[in-house]
Amino acid sequence: MDSDTQLIERIANHDHDALAQLYERHVMQMLAVAIKILISRKDAEDLIHDVFLEIWNKAGDFDAERSSVRNWILLRVRSRAIDRLRASRQAQKFFSMDEYNESELTQPGPAPEQLADWQQARSVVKRLPESQYNVVVLSYYEGLTCTEIAERCQIPVGTVKSRLSAAIKYLRRVLQSDGEKSHARSK
Repeated sequence: MDSDTQLIERIANHDHDALAQLYERHVMQMLAVAIKILISRKDAEDLIHDVFLEIWNKAGDFDAERSSVRNWILLRVRSRAIDRLRASRQAQKFFSMDEYNESELTQPGPAPEQLADWQQARSVVKRLPESQYNVVVLSYYEGLTCTEIAERCQIPVGTVKSRLSAAIKYLRRVLQSDGEKSHARSK
């Protein structure tokens, strides 16, 4: 049976079996750390997937003199989980009405029907799974590119794109459904 260090060396040479063995050895402890920080098991599992992609891509960067493989992996999990938690809190602040004082809310603004549409869209965005919600906020409200989101959240660009795509499909479906319901009620 290979040591963790030997497995990392094999992973650096793109050995899928070594990655599977490392996964089996450490996934439960990684999951425990991620759940403790993120609370959501689904978000924790998603994070573990991303960390293993990172391990696959960066196994060659591992330095056995600086850390054990276990500590290197758990530090990655902890760091990524904290980053996601911070991103989530930033997104929640963005959508919080507590930030606005009464005078800002009473200033002339969009027409009532535009405001209603905006509030409906905002409500639907809030119902997205946290992983999708975060990338939507970073993309559409902060104006970040997929690459910038990937760097900030420390996830692959492909993951950002797939989350955005899934979120957009969900938002279209829900908003169309809600629009059809309100149109039927107005008849």
